[in-house]
Amino acid sequence: MGEVDPAFIQAEEHRPSLTITETQGIPVIDLAPLSHPQNKSSPAFSQLVSQIGDACRDWGFFQVINHGVPSHLLHRLLTVSNEFFALPLDEKRKVVRDQANPFGYYDTEHTKNVRDWKEVFDFTMINPVPVDTLLGTDGFGELKNNWPQHPPKMKEVCEEYAREVERLCYKLLEIISLSLGLVGNRFDEHFKSRTNFIRLNHYPPCPAPELALGVGRHKDPGALTVLYQDNVSGLDVKRKTDGGWIRVKPIPDSFIVNVWSNGKYESVEHRVVVNSERERFSIPFFFTPRFDVMVKPAEELIGEHSHAKYKEYSWGDFFMSRTDSNYKKLGVANRQISDFEIHV
Repeated sequence: MGEVDPAFIQAEEHRPSLTITETQGIPVIDLAPLSHPQNKSSPAFSQLVSQIGDACRDWGFFQVINHGVPSHLLHRLLTVSNEFFALPLDEKRKVVRDQANPFGYYDTEHTKNVRDWKEVFDFTMINPVPVDTLLGTDGFGELKNNWPQHPPKMKEVCEEYAREVERLCYKLLEIISLSLGLVGNRFDEHFKSRTNFIRLNHYPPCPAPELALGVGRHKDPGALTVLYQDNVSGLDVKRKTDGGWIRVKPIPDSFIVNVWSNGKYESVEHRVVVNSERERFSIPFFFTPRFDVMVKPAEELIGEHSHAKYKEYSWGDFFMSRTDSNYKKLGVANRQISDFEIHV
């Protein structure tokens, strides 16, 4: 990416502090009780539900270990990600995303109108995504994954990883639902079309890490984000108690989970810092509703002393309005995805 040009430079008030040290910070939760689903009435399972509920309420983030996704698969994923981003730029741009399709390679993403110091590769769970069918529109066709020829195992590894993490997401969704006092499968039906998408992030060394960010401050738009990262720290989470930034310490083979709800489990701001010496890789899995779902609070969470804090909206319209300017003809307001939260 070369030297820092003005497009990457953050406003002074949003520049990262190089004095922040990594800390355990967000709760670390052991998902081992999920390996014995027949013991859902056990004290260990009840404690797990309570721990995740507390983490969702107090932090909006938590880190999970013993999650069931094989370590060898995580390591293979990092390997193919490294191999892909190490390719020459003209080779990577053979699979660049364009106005007709939001999946593939991209290196000019902006957050809050400032360019991010990163390059990415996006793909989706179901390929192709039948946009016309899911949105009830006509003429938008399909969104297709844009796989590169090299590395040759990239498609296979990425698809296996996506299936494994999707299973984990449903388990987490059940626990979160139970922690809200709802039945475990309350939200499952909203996610059945497998419109989830996954991103491979690469953050190259930056000559001026005090000026730029890998990703600027933002809140994720989906229902759950499950993040795998290498051992190079870089994720900062804004603490709800005082608004201070903490740097999350990577735990080998763990996942970081970012959550939502109708303000009760509020999504919190986070950002990614870069450094001048080491590249960093991360892989977020965005667990999102079906395109035809109207996003709104669950009726059970709205009672005499509670109310809906946000207007309902179509997830499919919102997603398509943000994937590319070609889809603005859907008539959806052009909202900044980095400023938006999902509150189911």
